[in-house]
Amino acid sequence: MDRGLLAIAGMPPQAPPFEGEATTSGDGVSDAEIMLRVKAGDDSAFEYLVQKYRRAMVSFMFRMAHNNAAAEDLAQEVFLRVYRSRENYEASAKFTTWLYRIATNLAVNHARDTRHERPENTVSLDEPNQESGHTLDLPDRTPSAEEAIVRRERVAAIRQRVQALPERQRIAVVMHKYQQMEYRQIADVLKLSESATKSLLFRAYETLREQLKEFV
Repeated sequence: MDRGLLAIAGMPPQAPPFEGEATTSGDGVSDAEIMLRVKAGDDSAFEYLVQKYRRAMVSFMFRMAHNNAAAEDLAQEVFLRVYRSRENYEASAKFTTWLYRIATNLAVNHARDTRHERPENTVSLDEPNQESGHTLDLPDRTPSAEEAIVRRERVAAIRQRVQALPERQRIAVVMHKYQQMEYRQIADVLKLSESATKSLLFRAYETLREQLKEFV
């Protein structure tokens, strides 16, 4: 499907593109090396990683939980788990892959614990985003009443269909579309082959295309 359709689904500002392990700090040190400093007891190194990845984690968790407060709490819990697990970190695992595995496991557990709640009741399309001050569904111009209704129906439909995808497909779509992660990176997080990841995403987008064809 045209993945641009998903972009209107009332999400916070796009997170920065997923940064691979080649990304370094200002002094040329990789994230893996910085995490090893955390492992050795350097709390300032941990603060650096929190500042670097906090926005991406909140964004990922919002798209999984569809609730601002839950996203903030879950992102905080991700970093708490990173810190508590610091002694078990091995540089053989990319830091970003390790981070997103922790985040994914937490998001999945949260979704299972709250699966009987209705996401549309926990997020208001008119609620300003805490970072931008804009509403989650910000139009390019002031819409007519009819346009506003149609747009809200479209946003609600997209959110509902994405949330209704099988668990692994939903996670893959969020990582691919909203976190801008490459197939290889998603595969690493989900512990799949790259070809299996592409197949997973193909099935997810085919399902969404069929279910959202009236909006395409």
